[in-house]
Amino acid sequence: MGSSERKSAGVLEPTMYTASMMAMVVLIVLAACADLCDGVTVVDVYRLVQYDLAGVPFGSRFASLNHHAASSLFSSGAGSGNSAAAADLSRTVLILPLRELNLTLIREYIGQRKILGGLLLLLPSIFNPENVDNMGEADHSTYTGEADHTPAEDVSRDILVELEQLLIHANIPYPVYFSFEHDDINAVLVDVKRNDVTGQPATATTGGYKLVVAAPEPRKIGSPAITNIQGWLPGLKADADSNQLPTIAIVASYDTFGAAPALSVGSDSNGSGVVALLEIARLFSILYSNPRTRGRYNLLFGLTSGGPYNYNGTYKWLRSFDQRLRESIDYAICLNSIGSSGDKLWVHVSKPPENAYIKQIFEGISSVAEELGLEVGLKHKKINISNPRVAWEHEQFSRIRVTAATLSELSVAPELLESTGGLSDNRHFVNEASVVRSVKLVAESLARHIYNQDRKNINIFADDSSLAVNPSYIRSWLNLLSTTPRVAPFLTKNDPLIMALKKELTEHTVEVNVQHEVLDGLFTFYDSTSSQLHIYQVASVTFDLLLLLVLGSYLIILFSFLVITTRGLDDLISIFRRPPSRKVKTA
Repeated sequence: MGSSERKSAGVLEPTMYTASMMAMVVLIVLAACADLCDGVTVVDVYRLVQYDLAGVPFGSRFASLNHHAASSLFSSGAGSGNSAAAADLSRTVLILPLRELNLTLIREYIGQRKILGGLLLLLPSIFNPENVDNMGEADHSTYTGEADHTPAEDVSRDILVELEQLLIHANIPYPVYFSFEHDDINAVLVDVKRNDVTGQPATATTGGYKLVVAAPEPRKIGSPAITNIQGWLPGLKADADSNQLPTIAIVASYDTFGAAPALSVGSDSNGSGVVALLEIARLFSILYSNPRTRGRYNLLFGLTSGGPYNYNGTYKWLRSFDQRLRESIDYAICLNSIGSSGDKLWVHVSKPPENAYIKQIFEGISSVAEELGLEVGLKHKKINISNPRVAWEHEQFSRIRVTAATLSELSVAPELLESTGGLSDNRHFVNEASVVRSVKLVAESLARHIYNQDRKNINIFADDSSLAVNPSYIRSWLNLLSTTPRVAPFLTKNDPLIMALKKELTEHTVEVNVQHEVLDGLFTFYDSTSSQLHIYQVASVTFDLLLLLVLGSYLIILFSFLVITTRGLDDLISIFRRPPSRKVKTA
């Protein structure tokens, strides 16, 4: 190798080393800039339910999310005709607050099965089940019967009910999530709206916000469990009486269904019914603990599961009864949604109003209701044995020829998956005084019948007595149920709620029995009900390229300056000069 070649190699080797070091510096600087530009916010989100009904898919069919955010494309489309219809939203996540929702537009969008990257619905904080802690025992507005929500909140609730039914009964081929308004996500929404004003959607080239949910592919829930819990208060037989005592059953279904299973707490439907049953069991346990006040009726308390699915748990519970027990039941009272602030309740029956037991039930309840300032109506709905659809829990009793009635604030039979404890049914909208009053109504009418005090002006559960209804007990259980999602397919056999209900019944009744069954029928459910949403603020590619150009230019100038000052201009030129070609000598 000649001296010139050695010199060129000597200059080139440190230069290449220096160049590689400069490249590493560029990468480090760019990574640091990316970290500075990508602000992240983490938000808890709750996925729209995914289920199949008789093999037909419903709800959201996907869980993972990784697209840019937008907010106003729906509203702009409403005003500009075809502009939104022509827009490609397949890689866009719409953030839509409930208070700004255009239900008509969403119904059309879903009905036409248009493609969307994802949908994030923001609910007002009053619909957050965790807000029950903010009410506290010092807040007695619900107990006094005063409404603790505004007309605007009632309007929001009505919109949410309609939205929920729309989403539940639709097949949506993209992820749909719910979250709640708070400072962090509201700030993001303000920025997204500001960007949307320009009319150019957020993309990889324009920047904006990116929403990411790293959720696994939803899987089918195999053999979903349902659990029934029952307890007894045995009556007192007379001496030498070998006949079986008659039985009265008090029943409430405790599970729920809603658009977001992780948020379906059902404070009214049917948390209020469960709380009423527990308080009635507590009151009668006091009476039945003393032989002198023990009635000549057995009391059977049942907490059933599978209520939203044609009361499948009630069906299986009743079929576990032997013939002797079944024939001993005079009648059953089913409690369902009794926590509204209205002054009217309904007694729903399957047998004709002229039936002796039906007349006895209704007249007993009506007599006490009049004293409490309540109005009670009677609704007769004949069941069709060939129709598998069961609208009320008492209909399962009627199918095995047991007289039963449902006490509810609902005047008409709900449709399938309607009024089953959805997003809008939380503690904020349950009137504690109504639950207390409903407990008095049922307990007093039962006691007067059991102790042959019908049509007598007595008050067995007087407010100033040891048998008074306990508002604190009702409040504590309402609060617990209002923070506990209770969608049956997602409750295990040993779920803490089931254990708590069993323990509570054990405190007040005997022979507590837990029945585990498998939910059968036409429903198939999928997991992945909640996750975390990561919100990234990303810079546009144009900005990244400009930054790279500026940094590259700066590093080249700096490198050239250092070479010139240390080695001279000739060495700098030699770096960029093409080396002389080597000629191969041939023989």
